[in-house]
Amino acid sequence: MQSDVKGDQSVESSAQTMPKQPLSKILSQTVKTGIIKSNLIPMIAGLTLALYKNQISPFDKTLEIICALFGTTLVIGAAGAFNNVYDRDIDAVMQRTKNRPTVTGEIKASTTLILAFSMMFIGLGALAYATPMAALMGFIGLFGYVVPYTMWSKRRTIYNTEIGSISGAMPPLVGWAAITPDISHPAIIGLFVITVIWQMPHFYAIAIRKHDDYKAANVPMLPVVKGMKRTYIQTNVYLVILIGVSLLLGTLSIGLMLVALLLNIIWLMLSISGTKKEDPEKWAKSMFIYSLYHMTILFSTIIIYSLIGIFFKL
Repeated sequence: MQSDVKGDQSVESSAQTMPKQPLSKILSQTVKTGIIKSNLIPMIAGLTLALYKNQISPFDKTLEIICALFGTTLVIGAAGAFNNVYDRDIDAVMQRTKNRPTVTGEIKASTTLILAFSMMFIGLGALAYATPMAALMGFIGLFGYVVPYTMWSKRRTIYNTEIGSISGAMPPLVGWAAITPDISHPAIIGLFVITVIWQMPHFYAIAIRKHDDYKAANVPMLPVVKGMKRTYIQTNVYLVILIGVSLLLGTLSIGLMLVALLLNIIWLMLSISGTKKEDPEKWAKSMFIYSLYHMTILFSTIIIYSLIGIFFKL
């Protein structure tokens, strides 16, 4: 752990000035419930897609579905807690994270670690009860977020987003694997890659909007280190790749493929149009907002389409 002495001093100072929060809010911020909720949606998308592909009724997999939801919630929460402990020194510098309980001292690092390890073991156990493959995917996602991303690349390379995107894209695989351990179907591979690529334009936009925060914390985000021109180019390259990857969904559903294609083409057009206006703040805002609509529409469509397809064939 870096800067332990300075981190503890800043924690004590912050704790004296911050009003005490309810325990529920402290725990919510520590395990990052917002991230848990946003990652449960792609997990459910992967799960329902597996049910649709294999024509399995959800009622035949009720226990596996419950274990997948419970296990995924705990594993993602554990990853967030580990991240909060390790990053409390740089969190103290950034405006949007300086009031996290691990920074203010409202929860001790040792307590957070106990919570994180407990959630990790129980969560992986629940996923293993669904299928061992689901537990393996969950562990890969947790390990990837904590070690290669949080502990290594986040502070060292402009490719930290790419490295972290692998763990961020594991929920669809966890959901699929909870139904069937065979994760080799092109459709779920396509959904995984789409979720990987989606994160670059999304987090580049955040990095532009929070440029001063990342610069103050010395976190080498691409727009901070390489500037806007490189960020524009790299974003558009990823969006072109995203359009191509959408074709993999066509191996299971032409309808889902067309939805993904349309969403990705619109995103590329939005990016190119914003680039020409040369206003980084407006470009970043529009890209960030669209990224949220993009994933909400895509995953919701997959879930609804899959469930309708299952129940109509029962």
